[in-house]
Amino acid sequence: MAIDTSGLRESKKRETRQLISDHATRLFLDQGFEQTTIAEIAAAARVAKKTVTNYFQRKEDLALDHQEEFVAGLAEVVAGRAAGESALTALRTAFLAAVEEHDPVAGFSGPDFSRMIAESPTLTARLRDLHDRREHALAETLAAATGTPAADDITPRAVAAQLGAAHRLLFERIQELTLADHDNEHIAAVITHEATQVFALLEPALGDYAVAP
Repeated sequence: MAIDTSGLRESKKRETRQLISDHATRLFLDQGFEQTTIAEIAAAARVAKKTVTNYFQRKEDLALDHQEEFVAGLAEVVAGRAAGESALTALRTAFLAAVEEHDPVAGFSGPDFSRMIAESPTLTARLRDLHDRREHALAETLAAATGTPAADDITPRAVAAQLGAAHRLLFERIQELTLADHDNEHIAAVITHEATQVFALLEPALGDYAVAP
């Protein structure tokens, strides 16, 4: 019987990637992101420096390992909304569910991780870029959902800018409360109330936009 070597290779790659990521996170939290080198991460994981850079193109990728999920998240929620549901309603429901679950992608990353990001100019800049990319992905999905080419009509981009800004604000608010040493239960309670207010402000303008057929 033939052995599926391709499956074994993929499994080994996933294990190696996770091993490198785990050691990198530990070093970042212990030493700070800016102070930690790729060479130190490679030594801790017992792999070659080249192996680290093969799996992670930038050092920031080692710290922000949910970034692709983060960038695609809002667009995926809108693409998967139920019939009769608007983009705003779908995003509000998804965000409140993420808050209830204390989802790290929504910002519940814990005080040590939040502090590491706040203290690193590199990670702070990278996070801003990820927010921008998330907004761009949302604009493309809204354009497709409404049959409005973004190049011809600014509306999808304008809506994405407002929805993206709301999510960015709430993400930053979660980080702010985390750094103030509040526990996740308290943060979730505060953010649930504040998110309800934020989305309610958008309801008059966006409540009927991009309603799924």
